[in-house]
Amino acid sequence: MEEEKDESGRMNFRCIHCGCKIKLLFIQYSPGNIRLMKCGNCKVVADEYIECEIMILLIDLVMHKTKAYRHLLLNAPTLHPVDFKGVLWKSAILYLLLDGYRNFLLKEDSSLSLNSISSSLICVKMLIDVLLVNFVFFYVLFLVDTRILQTASAGATRYIDISLAIFISSYMRIFLAAMMVWDFPSSVVYIIDMFVLSSNAVALKVVTESRMSRCIWLCCSAHAVKFLASFMMGG
Repeated sequence: MEEEKDESGRMNFRCIHCGCKIKLLFIQYSPGNIRLMKCGNCKVVADEYIECEIMILLIDLVMHKTKAYRHLLLNAPTLHPVDFKGVLWKSAILYLLLDGYRNFLLKEDSSLSLNSISSSLICVKMLIDVLLVNFVFFYVLFLVDTRILQTASAGATRYIDISLAIFISSYMRIFLAAMMVWDFPSSVVYIIDMFVLSSNAVALKVVTESRMSRCIWLCCSAHAVKFLASFMMGG
């Protein structure tokens, strides 16, 4: 497959090490025979994940390596064109479902029969609460981003990029599914929340190109407001 290249010469890719824009990540001479390009700024291979197994990328994501997030959020969408709207909606739905399951695990009264009418009403209320709490979360996130982090790259595209970064970097919540099988204490939920917060900060650093300290402050602010909103709603 030929490396995707804009006819106008725009640099659509990023070096995963220094973040500088680069026109080509690799040159393909024949099927299975490629040469990875080096970054003109840092003089190292711009994106070695092209030749790595997916498991290596996943391990580096868990390790919160910035270069892994740059590959996943900046280079991968152009290297492997997908239905962007579909990915966004599926990620959003999965994010909300996992967030709702998190709230369910923290519910004190979770012993009601799932066949009862009261349980159905509780599930509906929980779903509404999750939607409202996350609306507040993203509102604060975008508001603080507009006031503190935003540069020349404004508009809906930036907000979509931030939203997708939050959805994808919240992948640690998938480990909540293990609590369906093993009886972990509720404190595990808060440990996973800390991993999600730190992962969100790294993802925001990549898509906003801001300092890590600002991204941590942004995530802490948005998550704190989300926690307060959830507490006020009884979640």
